[in-house]
Amino acid sequence: MDRHLSAPQLARLLEVPPGARPYYKALAGAVRGLILDGRLPVKMRVPAERHLAEALGVSRTTVTTAYDRLREQGYLESRQGAGSWTALPGPAALGSDNPWIAPDDDGLLPLHTAAPAATPFLADAIAEAAQSYHRYALGIGYDPAGLLTLREAIAERYCRRGLATRPDQIIVTTGAQQAIHLTLTLLAGQGDPVLVESPTYPHVLDVARIRGARLVPVGLQDDGWHMDLVTGAMRQSAARVAYVIPDFHNPTGHLMTDADRSELVAAARRNDTMLLADETWAELAIDEVAPWSPLASFDTDGRVVSIGSASKLWWGGLRIGWVRGTAALVRRLAVLRAAVDISSAVFEQLVVAELFGGIEDSRAERRRALGESRAALVAALGAHLPAWSFTVTPGGGSLWVRLDAPVATSVVEAAASRGVRLAPGSWFGAEGALERYLRLPFTQPPQVLEEAISRIASGPSRPGYRPATPLTPTL
Repeated sequence: MDRHLSAPQLARLLEVPPGARPYYKALAGAVRGLILDGRLPVKMRVPAERHLAEALGVSRTTVTTAYDRLREQGYLESRQGAGSWTALPGPAALGSDNPWIAPDDDGLLPLHTAAPAATPFLADAIAEAAQSYHRYALGIGYDPAGLLTLREAIAERYCRRGLATRPDQIIVTTGAQQAIHLTLTLLAGQGDPVLVESPTYPHVLDVARIRGARLVPVGLQDDGWHMDLVTGAMRQSAARVAYVIPDFHNPTGHLMTDADRSELVAAARRNDTMLLADETWAELAIDEVAPWSPLASFDTDGRVVSIGSASKLWWGGLRIGWVRGTAALVRRLAVLRAAVDISSAVFEQLVVAELFGGIEDSRAERRRALGESRAALVAALGAHLPAWSFTVTPGGGSLWVRLDAPVATSVVEAAASRGVRLAPGSWFGAEGALERYLRLPFTQPPQVLEEAISRIASGPSRPGYRPATPLTPTL
């Protein structure tokens, strides 16, 4: 049945200040907000322009102009003689006035985060999940280990990657960040040495500090890991846990070789160190690369714990992550997790289980979109900021850019005055170093990246700009 909304119904949902000017722009923004918030479902037929104008007490031209704006931005689809339906735009359709580009509505382009927009396959997965959702209402609604159907899908994916895995070796978490927090809470205590790469994912540093652990940073070189430095630090510090990102490392993009993976696991075995492998970016190869094995493929005694996430391949808003380990470790994590939030939301787990069924299509779409954005970012840097150097790695979501002087904090402040948020290298270092680096993600559409680099290089400062409260390091 065709789902539709009457003009009075939509008018009641809209929150447009009476004095808003121009009114058509405020009206379009209100409709767009309803769609993004999920209060106005996708594929819902909206009322005709004349009827909505009557319900709102405005001119038909005003509503027509608002509808045209929504069509241009990808939030309405229309067919002659059949009406208009709500929609969500793909990443390539997003413009600089879109709320995805300035989520805080302050006009700054968000190059401080490497989170991509939702996959185009999300809407279909939501619709499919909705068909089975009601069946789960017959149970109690939570399982600390996660829904069996999702754990089976995750285990099957590991098997296809060459790592035999059973569902009881998987626990579903509320994002990869909770997975990291639970695992470090279980494995590292007050004063325990925890080895981390430098640079690394900022939030693992936060978790280790909260636990009272002693951070042991090991520098990641321009050409990747030097295993003698890593294994030497592991031995000398007697590290209890080592956190590594072997697959398209965040923020450098490096991919660890199988030989290095084997050496790393062997060193961990010799030194009785648990390895925490963050595989958040593992599915996001952009270029053709030789196949590689998951780090746990080299494990023989259950000391490699793998962390995955739905956020980069599909969408961060799903808040679904997972841990792969021994069945005994998973049981201990489930007990610990029950004291935190009991379990992840059922519906989101069902959505991700559906998405796993089309994972190769999702990977291909991300490969295409990220490849286009990476090319645009590389070209823009070459044209506008040739003194900045970087290596184009074969996957991931960002460039690790070396500046011509240790001035990252100053560059970040200058960029903010020109309407662009950046992530300084110091966010990714255990000791606040890395002032010669910036992380520049290519998870935004090409036109946004081109505009951002142009602003950084030559754009005028925004009138009245005042530095904001420092941002928390992000994804």
